[in-house]
Amino acid sequence: MLLSGFEVHGTYQLLGWDKAVDLHSTAAWALMGLWVLAIFWHFTTGEWRQYIPTAHKMLDVALFYAFGMFRGEHHPYLKTRDRKHNPLQRVAYLGVKLFINPLIWCSGLFYLFYNQLAAAGFSGLALGTVALVHTFAAFLMLLFLIAHVYLGTAGHTPTAHFKAMLTGWDDDVYEESQAAQAK
Repeated sequence: MLLSGFEVHGTYQLLGWDKAVDLHSTAAWALMGLWVLAIFWHFTTGEWRQYIPTAHKMLDVALFYAFGMFRGEHHPYLKTRDRKHNPLQRVAYLGVKLFINPLIWCSGLFYLFYNQLAAAGFSGLALGTVALVHTFAAFLMLLFLIAHVYLGTAGHTPTAHFKAMLTGWDDDVYEESQAAQAK
């Protein structure tokens, strides 16, 4: 989405504008469908509870990411099946789900259906404003992606956390957490 979006924006030319628009639109519909399924899954399984923010150990986790991981310290947050995300992850994912994703959806749909907006009662909305909001949301998602890639390489090996990002569960951390809690 970012690659085709930046080409539509005119940042570079690889596929050509028409193909980039088609790819971007098709990928956007597929991604929105995936987001709808993910929301359904979160609510039907109760996994939405993983995103309830907490301040408990937030400062410890922030200090770990700022300094501790570079000193070889152990992560201060112990994961369990019921608490898969540390306090900073919870806030970040909640921000993505409640702010960035809806901003991308709404601005993208307004962009896609701009010529029909007046009939829907949005006659005063300038195309430049819609484009700016959509681009702003894309940059926020890019920042989130960069943070994900960076933190994915910050494990005990450069790829240790990518398995957890893809599967949603980190077996090694869960085993360490269980051992630490048993003490």
